[in-house]
Amino acid sequence: MTATVIDSDLDTFPKLLARNAVKFANAPAYREKEFGIWQSWTWSQAKDEIEALALGMLALGLNAGDHVAIIGRNRPYLYWAMTAAQCCGAIPVPLYEDSSPEEMAYVLKHAGVRFVIAGDQEQVDKVLDAQDELPTIDEIIYLDKRGMRKYDHKHLNAYEDVQAEGRAGHYRLEPILKERSAALNADSTCVMLYTSGTTGRPKGVVMSNRNIIWASTSSSEFDALTQTDSVMAYLPMAWVGDFIFSIGQCYWTGFCVSCPESAETMSTDLREIGATYFFAPPRFFEGVLTSVMIRMKDASALKQWMFKYFMDHAKKVGRPLLDGKSVGLLDRLKYMLGDILMYGPLKNTIGMSRVRVGYTAGEAIGPEIFEFYRSLGINLKQLYGQTEASVYIAQQPDGEVRIDTVGVPSPGVEVRIDESGEIFYRSEGAFVEYYNNPESTADTKDPEGWVATGDAGFFEEGTGQLRIIDRAKDVGKMADGSMFAPKFVENKLKFFPDILETVVFGLGRETCTAFINIDLTAVGNWAERNNIAYASYQELAGHPEVYKSIKSHIEEVNKSVAEDAMLSGCQIYRFLILHKELDPDDGEITRTRKVRRRIIEDKYADLIEGLYNGATEVATETEVTYEDGRKGSIKATVKIEDVKTVARKAQAA
Repeated sequence: MTATVIDSDLDTFPKLLARNAVKFANAPAYREKEFGIWQSWTWSQAKDEIEALALGMLALGLNAGDHVAIIGRNRPYLYWAMTAAQCCGAIPVPLYEDSSPEEMAYVLKHAGVRFVIAGDQEQVDKVLDAQDELPTIDEIIYLDKRGMRKYDHKHLNAYEDVQAEGRAGHYRLEPILKERSAALNADSTCVMLYTSGTTGRPKGVVMSNRNIIWASTSSSEFDALTQTDSVMAYLPMAWVGDFIFSIGQCYWTGFCVSCPESAETMSTDLREIGATYFFAPPRFFEGVLTSVMIRMKDASALKQWMFKYFMDHAKKVGRPLLDGKSVGLLDRLKYMLGDILMYGPLKNTIGMSRVRVGYTAGEAIGPEIFEFYRSLGINLKQLYGQTEASVYIAQQPDGEVRIDTVGVPSPGVEVRIDESGEIFYRSEGAFVEYYNNPESTADTKDPEGWVATGDAGFFEEGTGQLRIIDRAKDVGKMADGSMFAPKFVENKLKFFPDILETVVFGLGRETCTAFINIDLTAVGNWAERNNIAYASYQELAGHPEVYKSIKSHIEEVNKSVAEDAMLSGCQIYRFLILHKELDPDDGEITRTRKVRRRIIEDKYADLIEGLYNGATEVATETEVTYEDGRKGSIKATVKIEDVKTVARKAQAA
């Protein structure tokens, strides 16, 4: 594959920053809400802030090629820190802010990090707690001064103090900074992002400027993103999607990135800022819809009638209108009236009045949820990608949006399916290597540039649309030889708002069974409305009415699964509701909420045995990790119930 030629004047982020500071000098680059007030920085101001920090880090001894860890919530200062590190010839390594000290220590040690830029005292403490294991760390820079006064500041530095030192020494340091920035090119390392570690330790994914800028350019052109667009930055900074949206596309197009005050105020802040470009995982869209439906149940009879009347009409004509298809005049007029009375106010309430392009990815989204947003006129689409691809592998073009596929290969991306059904891709966005891990690099990326995704799927005949079945390693055979694809069933189950997470078992067995995690918000609200008292998640999870509701959902999914001749053997025969939520702190799911199946199978072996030996309940004890890092245990007697299944379609035929 021949490398794409990138304009040498725009092949690094320091160069893009310099262009934007002139071309979009007075246009907003970053916004942040703090203490209830929005603050804004233009591209010219952002450049000054970034260069001051870069000069200050040079004064502290930052070398070209050093790794600089960035830890904290989404804030303009931390995004600037990434570009400041690049200006110095160093490599930013963003980490998940909710990582445990042990997880954080692993990444810091593996990357050989020298400088850490932390958002607040909590993040500093995590680094200091593991300092004995981290001999390479020389300097820690912190943004929020609260709680830091009595610390030993021999190698601790306030962010604003580092900037002040950089400004004071600019005559001495600017020539060094210019030399460092000028030495960078398209093939210089841009960032190192760590995988979520679904099957083992996280791997450091080395991305070049070519990877990120190419992906940012092609994706911006695909959705016609311009300098007038705006995005809300609230997803983890360590996630590749946030890096592409909040750094890559932001710098390429010059649009504005807005950071919410906190996770709790995100929805309100989204409404205030009026983002035009928005990404969220399915759980976000599910949560918003659940909130809307809960509020409608408490609304007056008239409002409930209006909601049902206009939503029924929206489901009929909303999606065709969004796709540019022909719709009758009366239906159009009725939809316009609905937009005035219901759709418009509803979109404003959920903060999506101005969303021109919306994406969801990571997991499948429920058909009824997807339909709800698109029927309102919100251009919600799905994409398929991964860290190693700089996000983009497949996207849905406008007018070709479907719930059961992830679209067509993204512009410039080649996709092929091998004999086993595994998906491979090749593009300029494909990562350089896994840091200090040549074996994994060779296993994932071949000499011709083809990258193994680990996912199984196929192209539909006629449409060329890509459908994802499951993780290739999780697809297998049941005892009778029929296909076992757990994610296919799990995604169907998670379409119900009262089911947060599920894990399906059945590989090599006669039947499939499932663990269920209830959604405490949705089920708790149901309990309140029905005057059902409960003291804990565990108590609510074991309630007979909750079991009855979950059982009805599984039986509904079984009917759907039975219709698929290839996967009809994956119907659920028995299930239980777990006595605790699957938690990243307990290692059961990743920070991006991907299930760690092997860990769950080992940790809950007694419950799995109960699912298959006919038991009606199992007494179990589970180790848990509290927020402060202490370990404890939960004892419970978990009920197991049988579920009705449907005759397989192939057998009936």
